[in-house]
Amino acid sequence: MGHREDLLEGAKRCLLAKGFLRTTARDIVKESGTNLASIGYHYGSKDALLAQAYVEMVEGMSDAFEGGGALRGEPGSLERFTDVWANIIQTMREPGSLWRLSMEIVAMGDQLPEVRAHLARAQREGARGILPLFLGGHEDDVTDEQVDTLGSFYLTLMMGLMAQWTFDPESAPDAERLTAGLRQVIEAAGGK
Repeated sequence: MGHREDLLEGAKRCLLAKGFLRTTARDIVKESGTNLASIGYHYGSKDALLAQAYVEMVEGMSDAFEGGGALRGEPGSLERFTDVWANIIQTMREPGSLWRLSMEIVAMGDQLPEVRAHLARAQREGARGILPLFLGGHEDDVTDEQVDTLGSFYLTLMMGLMAQWTFDPESAPDAERLTAGLRQVIEAAGGK
């Protein structure tokens, strides 16, 4: 690995250990075995490096969301909805969860506008990436309209779950409760 990759891996370890705000450039250098000048050369700033590390960690969660590819039900079905959310929620239960870090980043977003802008772009792509889990198909086939509607819907559910699982995991919903709630929404809308 070169300095760029070493920095990225070191930044990931620092984020999980210390969070975004408490991680310093010196922490990253120590963890990565590189030097301070490498951060500016490869990423422009410590914050840009941390943002990139965070995005890569979230992107790496897609395998866990698929549950090893063993999703039940047809794409778009309630069974598929339940399985995908069960897999996502399982990642929230794990110690040292990435989602605690996510809540820190959401809470401090206005303090770092350039990081916020970077992560907002990545969030849009996250909406594009999550849709094939529920609907089947490939990310390349997802339209911008689907990203703006259904993708936003799923990300909103995910953000709410992150908040609940971070704040009070004992009462946070599981996938079955989410599916029961969705069934009630469908029934209240007349099944349309």
